[in-house]
Order: sequence, then structure tokens, then C-alpha cells
Amino acid sequence: MDYRRMGLAAALSVVAAGAAQATEAQYECSGGTRLLAQFSPPGAPNGHVVLTFTGSDRKLRLPQAMSADGGRYVGDGIEFWIKGRGATLTRGDQRETCTSP
Repeated sequence: MDYRRMGLAAALSVVAAGAAQATEAQYECSGGTRLLAQFSPPGAPNGHVVLTFTGSDRKLRLPQAMSADGGRYVGDGIEFWIKGRGATLTRGDQRETCTSP
């Protein structure tokens, strides 16, 4: 039995199991908007969120922006700012508060 190979295989499986995974959450907003937010894995060099609005096939990718509190994503005149289970979705001059059930 080659214990070195077994040890290497075990170490590789632990590393693979610990790899960061992208996460997603459903949001319902005060103006009736419903969306799925798919977040890039934590620590990704180019953090982003992909928003998919219910009733639409359109996917919108917003890059992560500087934020002192929560996660902020901005692009194409849209801002999606999350903190805990809540979020704010701003499109132009329309702002909605959103929650993740």
C-alpha cells in the first residue's frame, strides 16, 4: 500500500471540499420586484452579483463596489446593496427595499 499517495489524495479532497462556492438568494422587494441574486464566491478577485428578475430571462451582472457596510454592487444605472437578509435595489430614481425570506 502506498501511504504517500493515499495521504496526497486525502489532502486534495479536503482542499477541494473547502473551495469557496458561489451563493444565491431570492429577494422580494417593496415595489413588487422579485429576483434571484447569485453572488461570486467569497474572496474572488473580481466580486460580482448576477441578478435575474422573475418573469424575465435577462441576467444582469454587477461588479462589486466599495462599501463600508454590507455588499454593494453597481453597474448600468443599477445599485444592489445587501446587508444581512435585507437589500436595497435602486434603478435610476426608483428605490425598493428587499428581503430574503
